[in-house]
Amino acid sequence: MTISYKKLWKLLIDKDMKKKDLQLKAQISPASIAKLSKNENVTTEVLLKICRALNCDVSDIMETTEAIRDE
Repeated sequence: MTISYKKLWKLLIDKDMKKKDLQLKAQISPASIAKLSKNENVTTEVLLKICRALNCDVSDIMETTEAIRDE
């Protein structure tokens, strides 16, 4: 399984926000934004800061997806 943050990027579009706006509002580092952009792991603390900033739940910003295996 892998993590996808597509829901986060869609939410930002709906709220007319840029990644930089999220970074400032949630008080997270540019490195965290970069990790999110690459669907890499970030800490629970970062996810909670984003949820507080956007007034949403973790399930509103991320989802798990099945990894496609080569057969």
